[in-house]
Amino acid sequence: MTATQPAADALETAGETFDSLNPATDEVVGTYPVHTRAQVEAAVERAREAARWWASLGFDGRAERLRRWKGVLTRRLAQLCTVVRDETGKPVADAQLESVLGIEHIAWAGKHARKVLGKQRRSSGLLMANQAATVEYQPLGVVGVIGPWNYPVFTPLGSITYALAAGNAVVFKPSEYTPGVGKWLVDAFEQVVPEAPVLQLITGFGETGAALTKSGVDKIAFTGSTATGKKIMAAAAETLTPVVIEAGGKDPVLVDADADLDAAADATVWGAFSNSGQTCVGVERVYVHERVHDEFVAKVVEKSKDVRGGSDAAAQYGPMTMPSQLAVVRRHIADALARGGKALLGGADAVGDRFAQPTVLVDVPEDSEAVQEETFGPTVTIAKVKDMDEALEKANATRYGLGSTVFSKRRGPELARRLRTGMTAINAPLSFAGIASLPFGGVGDSGFGRIHGPEGLREFARSKAIARQRYTAPIALTTFARKEKTDALVAKLITVLHGKR
Repeated sequence: MTATQPAADALETAGETFDSLNPATDEVVGTYPVHTRAQVEAAVERAREAARWWASLGFDGRAERLRRWKGVLTRRLAQLCTVVRDETGKPVADAQLESVLGIEHIAWAGKHARKVLGKQRRSSGLLMANQAATVEYQPLGVVGVIGPWNYPVFTPLGSITYALAAGNAVVFKPSEYTPGVGKWLVDAFEQVVPEAPVLQLITGFGETGAALTKSGVDKIAFTGSTATGKKIMAAAAETLTPVVIEAGGKDPVLVDADADLDAAADATVWGAFSNSGQTCVGVERVYVHERVHDEFVAKVVEKSKDVRGGSDAAAQYGPMTMPSQLAVVRRHIADALARGGKALLGGADAVGDRFAQPTVLVDVPEDSEAVQEETFGPTVTIAKVKDMDEALEKANATRYGLGSTVFSKRRGPELARRLRTGMTAINAPLSFAGIASLPFGGVGDSGFGRIHGPEGLREFARSKAIARQRYTAPIALTTFARKEKTDALVAKLITVLHGKR
């Protein structure tokens, strides 16, 4: 029996359970416990001890375990993808894409943790020249991760992996729609770290997530809706528990007059409809220069005609994973049409009881629900603008600010910098998400804090500043025995250094 098995058994005591369903068929694919507040607190307490052991392995020891973990995921990739398909309904190919990206992040975090978080020398300045200044990054301790259902591998691993690489233990609550994926990932980690419960699973609904937030963890990493993110923050504020929030988005695409229209149209179609539109950085709004608007729209409609949601092998995407989201998609389309918008593809009849088919909307007012609220379904609005200044103004006129995309041969970097979003891809769809070295996160109602890259590693560590006196300074500044002539000398010195106009 491994050291983690008793901990796992403790969480599996008899009590309330819930079923995980395949959203395409309603078939029960697994049954999981609803963990109570007491069970969550017990898991965090076990994690506290495990964190000390895990931190003691050092960067090299942890990197070796992470390498072994990604090896297990890679060798058993087909099995993981099947679990993802069963719980989300997405095609196996899409499950593989997100899993591969997750494996890439495990590799990057393990390889770069020492360089990013190891001891670093800092300049001590002229006045403190007798001091040696260093900064190092220490583990927080225990991190609680609350994951989403739309990308149940890629998204939570963006927090779990970086928290582990930084030396923390993790208590992970996956979405109630994808508990099986969470269990699979945790079980795979236990294979390479059997000594202690460094990564534990808790399952349940909102109450379980709230219990984790209030359990005394050292940080909460949450991915989900803006409304739930606000509740997480409010609960965490009671104990001054820091949080990193990756919430919703209403991501725009800007298409300039000199853009490659075929590439822009293809990116729009894939970004809007892949994963049934259930992507926080998916394409929801497009602003197109008036000189190429009509041609672009025609290309989008043509490319969208063969895209179809379904459960058969020929379908490009699967069902809506969360059934209640179908009502949101239906409402946004109805509001757009009632406000004078036109559906060039799809429309009111495109939303069924499990699947939503692609909908392309034009002439939709900017204050409509379909433009202002996150739809999180396979719809896209396309608007004509006179120039990119107008496009930027409209793109930034939202409370969200997660991802964005620009298609322009000449002005791509300039336009990207002016977009009020945490990430921008230029002339390619969502490319920032696949680059492990880039930070991922947003502004405004899209949240704050960053996962991925060096910023993601530092998100799960605390900086420790150390000043060590190397020799006694000839001028003693921090003493009550300081003389007036010392103060006069300091005043002259600071004037020479910084007083020039």
